[in-house]
Amino acid sequence: MTMQTLSLAPWLVATPLIGAALLLLVGRRSDRWGHWLGVLASTATFVIGLVILLDMLAADPDQRVGVHTVASWIDVGPLQVDVGFQVDPLSMTFVMLITLVGSLIHLYSVAYMSHDRDRRRFFAYLNLFVAAMLLLVLADSYLLLFVGWEGVGLASFLLIGFWDHHLPNAVAGKKAFVMNRVGDMGLIAAMMLMLATFGGVDFSTVLGSAGAADQGTTTAIGLLLLLAACGKSAQLPLQAWLGDAMAGPTPVSALIHAATMVTAGVYLLVRSGPVLEAAPDAQLVIAVVGALTLLFGAVVGCAKDDIKKALAASTMSQIGYMMLAAGLGPVGYAFAIFHLVTHGFFKAGLFLGAGSVMHAMDDDVNMRRFGGLARLLPVTAITMGLGWLAILGVPPFSGFYSKDKIIEAAFVGEGWRPWVFGTVALLGAGITAYYMSRLFFMTFMGRRRWVTELAGGAGREGGSDGTPVRHPHESPWLMTLPMIVLAVGSVGLGFALNAGERFVHFLEPVTGHAEHHDPVLPIWLIITLTLTLVAAGLALAFVQYAMRPVPTTPPPAPAVVRAARVDLHQDDVNEAVVMLPGKVLTRSLVFADRTAVDAGWLGLAGGVGRFGTWLRGLQSGYVRQYAAMTLGGLGVIVLVIWLFSGQGAS
Repeated sequence: MTMQTLSLAPWLVATPLIGAALLLLVGRRSDRWGHWLGVLASTATFVIGLVILLDMLAADPDQRVGVHTVASWIDVGPLQVDVGFQVDPLSMTFVMLITLVGSLIHLYSVAYMSHDRDRRRFFAYLNLFVAAMLLLVLADSYLLLFVGWEGVGLASFLLIGFWDHHLPNAVAGKKAFVMNRVGDMGLIAAMMLMLATFGGVDFSTVLGSAGAADQGTTTAIGLLLLLAACGKSAQLPLQAWLGDAMAGPTPVSALIHAATMVTAGVYLLVRSGPVLEAAPDAQLVIAVVGALTLLFGAVVGCAKDDIKKALAASTMSQIGYMMLAAGLGPVGYAFAIFHLVTHGFFKAGLFLGAGSVMHAMDDDVNMRRFGGLARLLPVTAITMGLGWLAILGVPPFSGFYSKDKIIEAAFVGEGWRPWVFGTVALLGAGITAYYMSRLFFMTFMGRRRWVTELAGGAGREGGSDGTPVRHPHESPWLMTLPMIVLAVGSVGLGFALNAGERFVHFLEPVTGHAEHHDPVLPIWLIITLTLTLVAAGLALAFVQYAMRPVPTTPPPAPAVVRAARVDLHQDDVNEAVVMLPGKVLTRSLVFADRTAVDAGWLGLAGGVGRFGTWLRGLQSGYVRQYAAMTLGGLGVIVLVIWLFSGQGAS
């Protein structure tokens, strides 16, 4: 890369940050045009990123890594940190995903938020979100990455609780903020260990010295980085905030789930590859967490009737696949990022499609009150259908190339690991096919579970069975155009990136070259088993939700389904394991503080006060009292002299 191109890197962060600042500072005067400024800032960032990427592709692979230092930031003893931007294949992959998908979401939001009086402020927060995420992936040190990490947390809090006049939305934003702070403590502690072990927190120092460090230390750092990733990427046990985050406007859901926040944890782990390779135990824990989370999210997704929460559970599960791949070591790093990129397109398309359905159904999110929308919302149905086939992994759609690579990699290894991880990955593919097909069939197929006219005359609301009155209509072009572009990516992006394994080779300057190892099962058998389970899940959902009537209220269900409807009681578990013990600990500390610490110091203060009161009584102002005190004191002095003099001794 040329130095001129590398010098453009700071503008990737500065452009959306300037847009956010202008929209917030100008205020109401920009209400009429502020949303277009937000779109322009995001789109300009994409253009800058494209220029850098084209220059990178023109360079030799060994010349595709560069750092542009803007200024010295911290210079205190051994800690020296610069404000530097690392431009390499991994960071540019994220830059292009964030800016392209982010710009499409900005454009979609122009129409989706058209009736909101605070649309200008919404776009300011979107720009801030993009700027923070770009800083996160472009930083050349863990400390600067942490600044972007916290910026993403702040922006998500502002966007999830954007409609904070409704209490549950405000609570959802706070929940996401607090749970992410738990994960942030892991990243802070990891940086402390890095500084103590390696003498710095910049990537070149830490990653270059990781192989020579003590395995216990690298294991501790790896587990702390995993804790941070679990908070940001909604993995067990810090996943409970993700479903509630659907309280924000639908474009926020698309931005969080597809292009920004939840992908940050995967980026952190892949970026820290040399540390993880020096900590095999930490790698194993990462793979286990990913495997458990992909099953957890899939089971929850099977029982959700809220279209956005079903997609949120799907994101949790798909990020679990990426975490599993990251835990497999160098063989899985590139596949984790490959699936992250394709997932960014089809999941953004699915969320924007859900927003289009909500736009048509008066903001209703209950799929039991949908049905038969394919004819009335043809563009939405087709684009969501393509995203649905992509996430199922149906060939030749993009998910087939990316998710199946992870499933194949899961079967690589020795001992019990390939059999356990491979089986979990296969099972997750089958469950994914079921719950995503359920979502599609409940929304677009079957009979209409709503009415279009007031039956029985004016004054009646809904049909005779209480179904709501709706007048579904296709969304405007500002909403459908981004959905179409994302659908194109859902169809062809996987094939384009997989051809000749070009994407894997593109990432090699960062992830390294991974030696090819054959899985414990033939690849053709793995593909056959995967597609068989996908077909079975799709067929089961078709029979249940397309061929049979769907009740408008949830029917009685087994205990496991009832548990899945409430996220497998994850909030109850958090309350029992963390919140209640935390309350007991806090109240115990307060009691100890009041009865021991406060009582001791207050007792001392009271004693000093009482002594002062007694001493003040001696200052009466009476001459006779002073003369008596003087005479008494003189007598004491004479007595002491007499006792210690020679006469007293004799």
